[in-house]
Amino acid sequence: MATRHNSLPFSRWWLFAGGALAMGMAGTFQFVWSSIRAPLGTQIGTTEATLGTLFTVVIAAQTVAQFPAGWVRDRYGPRIPTLAGAVLIAGGYVWLSVVSSPIGAGLAVAAGGSGAGAIYTVAVNTPVKWFNDYQGLATGAMTMSYALLSFGLIPVARRNLLGTFQRTLLSFAVLAAFACLLAAIVLRDPQGDPDSDGAAGREGSSPRAYNWTDAVRTWQFWVFYVVFVVVNGVGLMLIGKLIAFADALGLSAGTATLAASVIAVADGSGGLVVGGLSDRVGSLRTLGVSLLLSALGIAGAVAVGTRGAAPTFVVCIAVAGFFRSPAFAIFPTLVGDYYGRTYSSENYAVLYTAKLWGSLFAGSVASVLTTRVGWSATFLLGAALMGLAGLSLFAVQPIVRVE
Repeated sequence: MATRHNSLPFSRWWLFAGGALAMGMAGTFQFVWSSIRAPLGTQIGTTEATLGTLFTVVIAAQTVAQFPAGWVRDRYGPRIPTLAGAVLIAGGYVWLSVVSSPIGAGLAVAAGGSGAGAIYTVAVNTPVKWFNDYQGLATGAMTMSYALLSFGLIPVARRNLLGTFQRTLLSFAVLAAFACLLAAIVLRDPQGDPDSDGAAGREGSSPRAYNWTDAVRTWQFWVFYVVFVVVNGVGLMLIGKLIAFADALGLSAGTATLAASVIAVADGSGGLVVGGLSDRVGSLRTLGVSLLLSALGIAGAVAVGTRGAAPTFVVCIAVAGFFRSPAFAIFPTLVGDYYGRTYSSENYAVLYTAKLWGSLFAGSVASVLTTRVGWSATFLLGAALMGLAGLSLFAVQPIVRVE
C-alpha cells in the first residue's frame, strides 16, 4: 500500500475529491432531466412520449459508454476518458440549449449521456485502484456524489435562477467542463502493477489481473451480473413506480410524496454507511445481508401498505432503498477483489451493462405485471427476486486459478 501512496506528490484524498466533483457534475445530466424536460419539450415541439424516449437514450448512452472509457483508462490512465467526458457533457448541454428538433435533442442527450458514463466509470474505479483499506467507504461516498450535487442544482434549474432556459444549460455546461477538467489534472493511476502490493487478504483476491474476456469466463462473474440486474430492475421499479404503487394501495398523496422523498435520501446514504461497514466485515457477506434486508423492506411495504399503515409503509420503503443502494458501492470493490485492479474499470463497465436489462424490467415488464397480477403481487415478486439475489452471493467462492 505504501508503494502506491508514495507514487503521489499529494494525499490520495485529493484524487477522491477531484473524482467526486466530476462525478457530481456528470450526475446532473441524469438527475436534472426532470427539471429541464418541460422547457426542452416546448423548445423542440415534441410529445411526452418522445421526452420519455430521450431519457431512455440518456441512460443507455451512459451505460454503453462505460466500457470503452474503462478500457482506455485501464491502459492509458484516467486523463483521456476524463477529458473526453468533459467535452461530451459540456457539448451535450450546449447542444440542448440551441437544438430545435427531436432528432437533434437525441444526439445531444446521447453525447451528454456518453460523457456522464465516461466520468462515472473513471471516478467510481478510482477508490478501487488507490484505497485498499477504505474501498467500501470511499466508493460509497463516490457513488453518493453522483446524485449529491444535483440536489443543490435542481432548484436552480427549476426556478430558472440563472435567467433563461438556454442560459441555465450553458451555465451547467461551463460548470461541468470546469469540474471535469480539474479532475483530469488531478486524477492518475498507481505506478507499476496495481495488483502487486496486495490485494492479498481481501476476499477472492489474487495477484493475477483478469481483463474482461477472462472475467466473463468465470461463473462468479455471472452470479454478480444477475444480482446486478435484479438490484437495478427492482430498485428502479421501486423508485419509478413508488407513487403509483402508494396510490394503488389507497394511501394518501402526502404519504406517497413523503415515501418518494425518503427513498431518495435513503438510497443516497445507504451506499456510504453500508459500504464503509463492508471494509470491516467483508464485501460479499455485507452485500448479501443488505439485499436480504432490502427484500424484507419491500415485502413489509406491501404488507403494511395494504392495511393502510402509512407511517410504517414509509419506514419500510426507507429500509428497502437504504439496503439496496450499497450494491453500487460494493460491486466495484468486489470486481477489483476477484479480477484484480489492473483492468477493474473495464470489468466493472461490463458488469454495469446489467443496468440496461434492469431498466427493461423496471419499465416495460413491471408495467405489464401490474396490469396482469396487480401492484402488490408485482412488488412481492420484486422482494422475492431481491432476496434470492442476496442469498446467491453467499454461494460465491474465490476463483480457482489454474496457472
